[in-house]
Amino acid sequence: MSARRAAPIVAAGAVLIALLIALALPAGRSEGGHGAILKSRRAAAYTLTPAARPAPAVPLARLPRAGLLFDVRSGAVLWEHDPLRHLRIASLTKMMTALIVAERTTEREAVPIVASALHVGGSRLGFLPVGRTLPVRTLLYAMLLPSANDAANELAVHVAGSIPAFVALMNERAQRWGLECTRYAAPSGFFNQGNYSCPHDLALLAVRILHTPRLARIVRTARITLRFPPPEHTIELVNNNPLLVYRYPGTIGVKTGYTEEAGICLVAAVRRHGVTLGVVLLHSPAIGEQARKLFDWAYTQVYRQRPVPAPPAPPGF
Repeated sequence: MSARRAAPIVAAGAVLIALLIALALPAGRSEGGHGAILKSRRAAAYTLTPAARPAPAVPLARLPRAGLLFDVRSGAVLWEHDPLRHLRIASLTKMMTALIVAERTTEREAVPIVASALHVGGSRLGFLPVGRTLPVRTLLYAMLLPSANDAANELAVHVAGSIPAFVALMNERAQRWGLECTRYAAPSGFFNQGNYSCPHDLALLAVRILHTPRLARIVRTARITLRFPPPEHTIELVNNNPLLVYRYPGTIGVKTGYTEEAGICLVAAVRRHGVTLGVVLLHSPAIGEQARKLFDWAYTQVYRQRPVPAPPAPPGF
């Protein structure tokens, strides 16, 4: 890999293909209501609440196993489907990992690459240089765009000294923040056993991501070229979020996830004309299509905004 020609680093091919197909699947209509979501029993600065008035039917042909659509600023729930259901979340786990790393590191802080943290399956960079160092910023981009599991492990070991110690920190933070559906077993989410959450908790994490400037800047990035040791090398990282890939208007993040057990998952956020909306889809049959339909419906039917046509997909997608 040279600086003249950076090779794109993407998650496992099957995952990306599934995400691209998901956006193109045909749309339809289904039932789907809006209802009250249970608040955490613990006090929190931010809570999700029922919308003030009934909304029109949501046009989904099929439903995810669980999902939620909400107004980020007010916390109003616009649509929900089994929002407290405990489900495996795959790489959506990395949202919590990123929040802890952002709290405890600086962007240019050097992370020593250790061999013990590289032993993980799933999507990886695959060529992290053992014995060298990389900036936290580079590893955060690698973890949040192509969802590199080895980058997540390296950050966890750097912050907490070991992966088990970091997982304990994740669970302590989930408890402190009142995430009552959530339990972590790995910083990457690749290990599903004992690793789960629900749309309600993931929505709260999405809000924290969006209000953490260094993370918000990363998750809204469609692709980026970064220096990689040795200095003359570069890598191009591509975001798996299909809304960013296809330039869905106003998209500002947040994270995708996939394993066979978790299915395809998405937490996404869109901002238009001063209104920021978030969506959580767990084990969705078509994350791109469903997210698009929910956002289109909310902006036009609930907020009475004019439709915004999406531009053509960029070359190479």
